[in-house]
Amino acid sequence: MTTELLPVTATTGAACCTPATSPTMSADDAEQTARTLKALADPARLRLLSIIAAHEGGEACVCDLVEPVGLSQPTVSHHLKVLTEAGFVTREKRGVWAHYTLVPTTVRALTSHLADHLLTDA
Repeated sequence: MTTELLPVTATTGAACCTPATSPTMSADDAEQTARTLKALADPARLRLLSIIAAHEGGEACVCDLVEPVGLSQPTVSHHLKVLTEAGFVTREKRGVWAHYTLVPTTVRALTSHLADHLLTDA
């Protein structure tokens, strides 16, 4: 039994893909956005933000954050450092305790940035 190969014919010029119709995220922008998202990509960090946001004035002492997340104080402090470096919270030392305040503009800016680059009005 022999198999006969059929000749390959050119397509009628129809494009297989459609071109981008709006600006795309630059490589540098994608890198920066990914770093910001990595700061949030941890369940403990998301819980910490939620707990801080739920406190009066969007501010909580680190002593109020350890028990709810069920982690040691050094681990909670590490997560809070990551969130601080990413700009999601600010830190203020008061005596022996550190107080953390949510920065809602950072959360809004990230969600707006993602919406601008990923959502279309299709």
